[in-house]
Amino acid sequence: MAQQQTGSRKRKAPAVEAGAESSPSQGLAAADGEGPLLLKRQRRPATYRSMAHCLKVREVGGWGPARLQSFDGEMRGYAVQRLPELLTERQLELGTVNKVFASQWLNSRQVVCGTKCNTLFVVDVQSGYVARIPLMRDKEARLAQDQQGCGIHAIELNPSKTLLATGGENPNSLAIYQLPSLDPLCLGDRHGHKDWIFAVAWLSDTVAVSGSRDGTVALWRIDPDKFDDIVAWHSEVGLPLYAHIRPRDVEAIPRAIINPSNRKVRALACGGKNQELGAVSLDGYFHLWKAGSTLSRLLSIRLPYFRDNVCLTYCDDMSVYAVGSHSHVSFLDLRQDQQNIRPLCSREGGTGVRSLSFYRHIITVGTGQGSLLFYDVRAQKFLEERASATLESSSGPARRKLRLACGRGWLNHNDFWVNYFGGMEVFPNALYTHCYNWPEMKLFVAGGPLPAGLHGNYAGLWS
Repeated sequence: MAQQQTGSRKRKAPAVEAGAESSPSQGLAAADGEGPLLLKRQRRPATYRSMAHCLKVREVGGWGPARLQSFDGEMRGYAVQRLPELLTERQLELGTVNKVFASQWLNSRQVVCGTKCNTLFVVDVQSGYVARIPLMRDKEARLAQDQQGCGIHAIELNPSKTLLATGGENPNSLAIYQLPSLDPLCLGDRHGHKDWIFAVAWLSDTVAVSGSRDGTVALWRIDPDKFDDIVAWHSEVGLPLYAHIRPRDVEAIPRAIINPSNRKVRALACGGKNQELGAVSLDGYFHLWKAGSTLSRLLSIRLPYFRDNVCLTYCDDMSVYAVGSHSHVSFLDLRQDQQNIRPLCSREGGTGVRSLSFYRHIITVGTGQGSLLFYDVRAQKFLEERASATLESSSGPARRKLRLACGRGWLNHNDFWVNYFGGMEVFPNALYTHCYNWPEMKLFVAGGPLPAGLHGNYAGLWS
């Protein structure tokens, strides 16, 4: 049975969510107690083509797949600018889980999510069915019990989408699952991190890097073929067995002169195809690493905005990193001595940039006030509402940037909510995670209330 851990009820100023306490959940059950998860092999989704694509195929005739692929790229480039203003929201009910911190699409209708209450689950965006995935336990249970869970902050799929990396029951451990079955493969609980894992990134199909609150990054090599003799379903008790692994290398983030005690690794992003890895630490620095058989640090840069640096993403098309902070997104082009892309200000009341993603030259920003913003890095301006963007007169009303406001979600009306927020019915949700399904033009967004003491969740499908 899941055990809920509660703190004292002394009055303190409400803290902003930074990934803290949680309650581990075990068992193969739906998030609202509906029953076991029965994972089936997904059929290969049908390929859908637009009318424009079909007409283009007829027009180009024997040009071949290369020209058609180029046309598809042009169409997606157009769609990425027009799609946001066409999206409409359908909220998804997740039961009583607390704050969704991470998410990834598994296929055209299933999204895997991790929460502050240490729950790993899959939600079917069509039916709304939610089912939990059992977490992997450390080999030495005592070590896991010594750690109070902070929840699952990271979920990443390898490039071929055959492996999934996330946290274990012990938030210090790296868990690897096989896809599409979600069978447990291995758990990195030996000689790894000594504090919570906040970020994970895949450098290749078999190489992953994790970043931790202990100020270290760890390099892991995962070869599923080597675990064939270990990973099996135990015929007598029906429990999955998995390997226990150790990292190939663990490197510490250098201590800064300013705020040296706060070098927690908060976010990671793989920088293109050259085996480079970007990392952001809470002391306000960006670090670049080269990954080979070990990790080698190439440089460390002081960020222009260094408060609440909690998210990082990379744009392959422009070779640019983007770092989200308290109220800005900073852009780093490491090929240039001087940065030519000016930072953008979210103007969301200082509640922070909570999630970022790049597609081509458009960056999507999830804020702490429950809104999605879209920024064109090439034009260096926000996407605008169509009605205001078509105004011909420059002396007319100011153009309004496109802003999608997410729904209310679910909020637990507990004592903390009553005492500190006066029973306020509507409270904006921080959008801790979002992920696109571009082939079907869908966007999954999730999060929960920003203050640490509030318990709630939000999830929505925008399509």
